Amino acid sequence: MPKNEEVSLASLGIQMPYSMQAEQSVLGAALVDETVLNRLITDMEPEMFYSDQNRAIYETMRSLYTESEAVDIVTLVNALASNKTFASADDAKVYLARIAETLPSVSNVDSYFKIVKEKYQGRRLIDAARSILNETASGEDADLLLESAEQKIYDIRSGRDKSGVKTIRESILEVIDTMQKLSGADRDKFAGIPTGFNYLDTVLTGLGRSDLIILAARPGMGKTSFALNIATNVARQQKVPTIIFSLEMTCEQLTDRILSSTANIDSQAFRTGRLNNSDWNDFAQATSLLYNAPIYMDDSSGISVPEIKAKIRTINQDPKKEKIGLVIIDYLQLMQSAKRTESRVQEISDITRNLKIMAKELNVPVIALSQLSRAAEKTTGRSDHRPQLSDLRDSGSIEQDADIVLFLYRAAYYNAQNGEENQANENEAECIVAKNRHGETSVVRLGWDGAHTRFSNLDVTHEF
Repeated sequence: MPKNEEVSLASLGIQMPYSMQAEQSVLGAALVDETVLNRLITDMEPEMFYSDQNRAIYETMRSLYTESEAVDIVTLVNALASNKTFASADDAKVYLARIAETLPSVSNVDSYFKIVKEKYQGRRLIDAARSILNETASGEDADLLLESAEQKIYDIRSGRDKSGVKTIRESILEVIDTMQKLSGADRDKFAGIPTGFNYLDTVLTGLGRSDLIILAARPGMGKTSFALNIATNVARQQKVPTIIFSLEMTCEQLTDRILSSTANIDSQAFRTGRLNNSDWNDFAQATSLLYNAPIYMDDSSGISVPEIKAKIRTINQDPKKEKIGLVIIDYLQLMQSAKRTESRVQEISDITRNLKIMAKELNVPVIALSQLSRAAEKTTGRSDHRPQLSDLRDSGSIEQDADIVLFLYRAAYYNAQNGEENQANENEAECIVAKNRHGETSVVRLGWDGAHTRFSNLDVTHEF
């Protein structure tokens, strides 16, 4: 096939699948029973109709519904005549009357909807296959082609359309649906995921789904420990499946840290195996608590965002497993970009941009740990060494792409430089909310237990 020649369906002898009867039956059921339309609004998109006329009728129904107008033959005929879907009001009336009269049974509307949806999925698969063939013929990089092909199929499987364009009316419907879910009995499934750190949750209102959260600190501040504490809290307390991608530590080392913290065993004693009888009892209890916790770990080195997405998809597509609800990456600067870049700054920019896209596509919070530059260590004009946004290492895109930026800071770490008269509390730390796209910035004080690599809540109010 010539390089610039696009694949046509006619040349392959393929026709787009659709069922006119099923589409008309769905519309007829919605027209004669308003409870049907209530259900369709949240489950059916206009794009699922192959017929332009049927699609326009459904869009008009949705518009009337959004404006709290009655949806019946009279109001619908009037609206369709106004937006020129039919040549005249009489034509609209005849068509609507025909689909209402020929409706087999309102009670079978779920079966009609299933047919419409299956035909729509078939058309999307054909479009995806055609696009994959065209992209492959263009001679692009094989890894990018594989990622693109995998993404197209994944979007279809997860029920997402890549068009992205919608009206304010459609968005209002989605907001109403979300507000109803947030105020309903199952609100925990849709609200932000609690981290287990009370005051931090107050500031952030939990970990927002689709948010990219950067957790940054200088070495030795405990960012891996904090991330593992959050992972353990989320998996154990909220039962949210969590996956940790560690580019620096092995899965066994991560498990050691999690068990040591949970069992309240000194981390050094844990690593050396010098446990007393009480420690062994605590260890047994911790393993029992964590054994069935939905925590996944991956210690692949130099992993890229497409590889992370592929591994998450594998879990999400397993019917025996719950979908991943939280992603943690330790850490950003050890990741690799999926495409060639001219500089490390561009590479980090590409990685953070794609992490944000991944968080949005999977609708899960992504916590990416990050190094800070040495600027935070300098004493000139910054005697307390508190980190700030300009300290984010390698690229300003980290700050730009992140929804939330958290800094960990322990003043006691710098005790030797502070002098005897200014000794900080060894058992306290700060989580600095330096950027918060959804609310205010703040400083949250935390307890720190270095022997057990564990952060905890302090019985104090956070400072605004």
